[in-house]
Amino acid sequence: MSLRWRITRVLIIVIALTVAWNLAASYYTIQRQFDAFVSGLGRIEASNLARQLSRAYTAVKGWDTVDMALSASGYLYDDQTEHREEHEGKGGGGEDGEGFHIDRLRVVIVDHAGRSIRDNFSELEMGEMTRALSGQRREILDLQTGQMVGFVYLDVNQNFLETESRGFLRELLLSFIASGLFILIIALLLATSLSRRITAPISALTEATRAIAQRNDATLLPVTSGDELGQMSATFNQMTAALQRQRELRKRLINDVSHELNTPLTVIQLEARGLLDELQEPGLAAQHIIQEVTMLRNLVNDLNWLAETDSGELQLRLEQCDIRQLLTSEVERWQAQAQARHISLSLNPVPQLPTSHLDPARIRQALGNILHNALQHSEGGQVAVAVTMKADKHLHISVTDDGAGIDPSDLPHIFERFYQTDQSRSPGRGLGLDIARAIIEAHGGAIAVNSEGIGRGTTVEFILPLSTGI
Repeated sequence: MSLRWRITRVLIIVIALTVAWNLAASYYTIQRQFDAFVSGLGRIEASNLARQLSRAYTAVKGWDTVDMALSASGYLYDDQTEHREEHEGKGGGGEDGEGFHIDRLRVVIVDHAGRSIRDNFSELEMGEMTRALSGQRREILDLQTGQMVGFVYLDVNQNFLETESRGFLRELLLSFIASGLFILIIALLLATSLSRRITAPISALTEATRAIAQRNDATLLPVTSGDELGQMSATFNQMTAALQRQRELRKRLINDVSHELNTPLTVIQLEARGLLDELQEPGLAAQHIIQEVTMLRNLVNDLNWLAETDSGELQLRLEQCDIRQLLTSEVERWQAQAQARHISLSLNPVPQLPTSHLDPARIRQALGNILHNALQHSEGGQVAVAVTMKADKHLHISVTDDGAGIDPSDLPHIFERFYQTDQSRSPGRGLGLDIARAIIEAHGGAIAVNSEGIGRGTTVEFILPLSTGI
């Protein structure tokens, strides 16, 4: 069973149980309250009728006006009375609108000795001794003397009220059931809509994930809300974009590594064939072969470096380091390459700096990669290295060249592996900046590249804490 139908089924069960419980509780409460109301109404009617009969008895000092009192109260059910009430639109009622009788209720009046005076249902003869009667009983008084002269029994068996109450409750129950079914239908529609809304992003995510697993291009998920489901879709889209970018970089990596391997291997093969055919001098061929092997070794080392940084295995050997001495020696190391390319490589005056806890070999490697890139793109120009100490106790080391520059659109990707802004102008493996960034960040620092555009030079600046806690 799908998640959608599971959610729908659970919602329907919960709603159905809630509706059934509310219906049962409401029906029970109304039934109890209605029974209490009917019982209370009978007591009120009996009291009202007893007062009227007491006034009628007191007026004539006897029972001669009993029928008139019953008729006035709506409890005398002869043909003439019923016809008159129907014609006048009356349903019965007592004094001042009191009384609640639109249908027949039995009234029995007995004297103080228990003999029947009047039975509006004519089941007891006048003067007949009554049996034990149930129902609402009230005393009839002589209002002048205050003596009890008889009793009135109202709705002795309460058959009618019980029947009517059952009919009313039955109608009420049917109304509740109809309302409950209507609510269930609405709940079913809402539950279906809600389950579809919940499962639609999940289904889309499943299809997109399956497409990624099958190495197909995954489409982006629609983000239709800002809730958890919308955040899930947005996060998946970010992951998809990053994954697609990594796929592209991986393809470029394979192509670039193949190219980087193919070039020196081709040179080595040609030099070896030249030696075999005695077309090349051994010393010159050996020099070329050694140069190409060195390039291959450097490539392998760079790839190993990247593997270490990716796996978190980059180890630092920290020691107290003199920054001025480190920068001076590194600039001197690259002077030969700078002069070969007719580039002026200089180190700006270095202020007095305290020693810092660094890995000097790694810092030289990072700075060397940055200098190498600067020299590659500054034919006949200038490259300057500068260092300052800021108030935040961080070293700011910059390498600035006036060479080819970088297009602003390429700056966000400059640290991506094998990313080259222009294949025709950017020889090399494209790994140097990524390795430099890994080294600087491992020291707790940061690195950034700035350029105002093509032909306007580039500045690479990295920040190092004077004393790291690593």
